[in-house]
Amino acid sequence: MTRIKDALDAVAKAIIAQKDYLTALDAEIGDGDHGLNMARGFSAAQEKVEEMDDTTQPGPVLKTIGMALINNVGGAAGPLYATGFLRAAAVCDETTALNTTNVEKLLGAAIKGIQERGRAERGEKTMLDVLIPIHECFTPEVVGDKTLFQCLADASRAAKEGVDYTKTIVATKGRASYVGERSIGHEDPGAVSSMVMYRALYTFLKR
Repeated sequence: MTRIKDALDAVAKAIIAQKDYLTALDAEIGDGDHGLNMARGFSAAQEKVEEMDDTTQPGPVLKTIGMALINNVGGAAGPLYATGFLRAAAVCDETTALNTTNVEKLLGAAIKGIQERGRAERGEKTMLDVLIPIHECFTPEVVGDKTLFQCLADASRAAKEGVDYTKTIVATKGRASYVGERSIGHEDPGAVSSMVMYRALYTFLKR
């Protein structure tokens, strides 16, 4: 079974395809290296997962991705995304399957790790402004009697709304905080890369 690996390949391909766009966004309010760093990190993650003997369990694959990002992605995003993947890996077991309950659990663990590592909250113009709205689409009170794919579609819309929201607020975390009010009108690069990753995964799952 290579489906988890195939999902990673889809996400990596999307990040690499958007490398220049992400870098251009970051050049406006940051260091101008977000796309380059993310592309390098996910290329390394693909290589490390390719070396694995067994890619059927999500936990070990997510851990391998996280370690690859730690070792290959510079800037603020590398440690944050790596922490997210590692925290998600830690709540997996051999019974973890793709359903709304597990998506909520894994995303919740990832977000908590990112918040702790980055000392950030929603509304500070970061990846959390996309990840938290995605996560909310899988919480029990929102899911109700929706199917997994209805929730996935809702989360795709929420991701775009989150990116749009980052254009309206001042950055208070990371390099972008240095430009203050001038960050208004610009999408947060981390929020955009989060949306790119999620939508690539969603498109893959729809197949």
